[in-house]
Amino acid sequence: MPRTRPSAATRAIRRAGARLIWFFTGYRLAPSTPPGEPTVFVGAPHTSNTDFFLMLAIAWELDLHVKFLIKDSWLRGPFGGLIRALGGVAVDRADPSGLVDQLLQGVRTGAVSHLVVTPEGTRGTGTGYWKSGFYRIAQAAGMPVTLGYVDGDRHLVGLGPSLRLTGDVRTDMDRIRAFYADKSGVRPGNRVEPRLRTEDDPGSGRAAA
Repeated sequence: MPRTRPSAATRAIRRAGARLIWFFTGYRLAPSTPPGEPTVFVGAPHTSNTDFFLMLAIAWELDLHVKFLIKDSWLRGPFGGLIRALGGVAVDRADPSGLVDQLLQGVRTGAVSHLVVTPEGTRGTGTGYWKSGFYRIAQAAGMPVTLGYVDGDRHLVGLGPSLRLTGDVRTDMDRIRAFYADKSGVRPGNRVEPRLRTEDDPGSGRAAA
């Protein structure tokens, strides 16, 4: 069933929580327009654990109901119930094949309205490429990709444009690279340039990511 809108009291509590996060992190929310339809949020640059709290603050401040992907081991731990309540969706990295279908079903039923994906993966230990899951999910669901960002140089976070993917991977990623070119992340040394592995494969210009 579609998710009901949180009560006014819940929204007030979330906004208060967002203000606490702004206070303790020193970041602030740049003027941002929430998307008017279900979208895949790209969270980048993903360089620090602080990003998780900044993501929550953006969602709470803008009254967005988001889901986010997280390793399934986190949901089996002592904080599993809390993480689920905040929007966590388990990812079994040993068997991720059914994840896209699971998320698409959630979109169809209204259980998932906005999905946050951090395509850089594990901070500072990546392969030099973004993971392509955000691209595949957005294409399969017919959802736009909204570019969320963390800019450590200016201590700003916010939402950038929402893009419709064309299926031309290089062209789409060129647009994404241009947006993130001046976004440093909390820890710039952990930043990964937006690039999918398929871009460097011969003949992959219009291949599925």
